[in-house]
Amino acid sequence: MPHPTDRRHFLTNTLATTAIATAAPWIISSKAYAAGDAIAPSDKITLGVIGIGPRCTYDMKSILTLPDVQCVAIADVQQSRRDAGKKLVDDYYGNTDCQLYRDFRELLARDDIDAVIVATGDRWHAAASIAAAEAGKDVYSEKPCGITIEDCQAISETFGRTKRIFQAGTQRRSVPNFQQAVELAQSGKLGKLHTLYATVYIPTLDNTWLPGQPTPSAEVCDWNLWLGPAPWRPYNEKYVQGRWRGQYDFDSGARLLDWGAHTIDLCQWANAADDTMPIEYVPGPDNITCTYANGVKLVVDFLADPFGDRGPRWLTRLGTCPVRFVGDEGSIETGDEGELVASSETLNRELSNSKRIRGLDVTAHARNFFDCVKSREQTVCNPTVMRRSHIACHAAANAWILNRPLTIDPQSETFENDEEANRLKSRAKRDWT
Repeated sequence: MPHPTDRRHFLTNTLATTAIATAAPWIISSKAYAAGDAIAPSDKITLGVIGIGPRCTYDMKSILTLPDVQCVAIADVQQSRRDAGKKLVDDYYGNTDCQLYRDFRELLARDDIDAVIVATGDRWHAAASIAAAEAGKDVYSEKPCGITIEDCQAISETFGRTKRIFQAGTQRRSVPNFQQAVELAQSGKLGKLHTLYATVYIPTLDNTWLPGQPTPSAEVCDWNLWLGPAPWRPYNEKYVQGRWRGQYDFDSGARLLDWGAHTIDLCQWANAADDTMPIEYVPGPDNITCTYANGVKLVVDFLADPFGDRGPRWLTRLGTCPVRFVGDEGSIETGDEGELVASSETLNRELSNSKRIRGLDVTAHARNFFDCVKSREQTVCNPTVMRRSHIACHAAANAWILNRPLTIDPQSETFENDEEANRLKSRAKRDWT
């Protein structure tokens, strides 16, 4: 593809053609599914990848096995990652067809791409997802989908307006043990729910700069494009190797959303609260206690080391991202290793034959996304689900940052009588174009 001559306006110029190309849903017959690799190329969803680091590589190893999906392009600002991604895709398909781009806008300008996966660093998730929707693409976005409340609102509003399909990468909603735990919580077998527990890393605020190093050529690493909407700072190779995590400029919600985007989301689901969120957030030394309008408590519990000693509050063997749902007649706890532990032997016997799939597995979640690309139905982690869960995470993080209780109106998504908290709903964005 030639390099765009006017990057600021390329999306406007391509919307007319992409709208025609993506207006009709893809329909694949049951016979085609049964045929596996025999699915005609014209019946496959064409996929582009925006950002292919370790997490996206993990995702793609599952996505490549889907017979009705064909990855045709990868965009990444780092040449080493572009090349590694192409090798992964081409080796799987046995060809050399996967096209590479340094600038994801060139990938979005292609009218033969139906959907994209956005797996950049956190600072880019919202902007890239919104640009993709405006270009007529359906989007699977890794979490956290937005590093501010304003970002989450913008994603929700954009996908509502453009009618594109969106899936937040909070894949634990598609993992059997978490589904079963939520089903128990909603079934009444635990009695009346009163407390939900969600684990997160210990929140942190860090904005120290690493020492500046010579900036490589844009072909090797496009530093300006890597930074994107984040504030400028000197290049250091450790940033592009992953050292950006925990940095306020690049990360989200004092790092609370690393796990909270999953665990708080699961608590939202258990409480049947996908259309709302807690209204009160009270920070403490070991947790943030959040309260819903119906009186249910959500305790956001800090864990020092996800692979170390969690102390007496959690069962270590359950793995990362554990959650616990407690009612007046019992409780259920589970994590990424797939085991469910209930408070009664009766429930434990009922759960003993549960299917175990590790919580990191994206296969079922990706399948839900691509099925919805064809049917045009909403995904399990659609923009509304993402918006409410993510904003609850951000509200909890902002209470911790400000070190004071906050109250939010779940309809207006505005903090009550707190101008400083409302300023934290957004961040200034750098003009990187």
